[in-house]
Amino acid sequence: MTRKQKRLAVIAGLAVVLAIATTLVLTALRDQIVFFYSPSDVAAREVAAGQPIRLGGLVKDGSWTREGQDNTFVITDGGQEIVTHYAGILPDLFREGQGVVAEGSLGQDGRFEAKTVLAKHDENYVPKEVVEALKAQGEWRPETGQ
Repeated sequence: MTRKQKRLAVIAGLAVVLAIATTLVLTALRDQIVFFYSPSDVAAREVAAGQPIRLGGLVKDGSWTREGQDNTFVITDGGQEIVTHYAGILPDLFREGQGVVAEGSLGQDGRFEAKTVLAKHDENYVPKEVVEALKAQGEWRPETGQ
């Protein structure tokens, strides 16, 4: 084997290894590339219990109950609803009818167990993905920002 053939063999081998590594990384991240799921996405994708996700939508009016630091509320995108539980102090801007993103996982009973809850920071902010999901459901009200 000549020196040129050896060099080409090494380059070809490195290209194959790089292609395999890229495929493995993209396969592992396939379901995590989306920033968050709307309740309709969770139902459509059949997200596994215990899988960490971000859930975004609106807090359904009349759904928030609080007992000490245990908070239960419903996140909706107008099509689907998911009961959410959060143990802790909610952000000051958290309220019913407002946009929210919760980080956590689904329990075996289908209830979302949030580890972190993020509320919008002013009256005009709603995450882009929440806006798109609400527009798709026909629930977007641009005059109120939600």
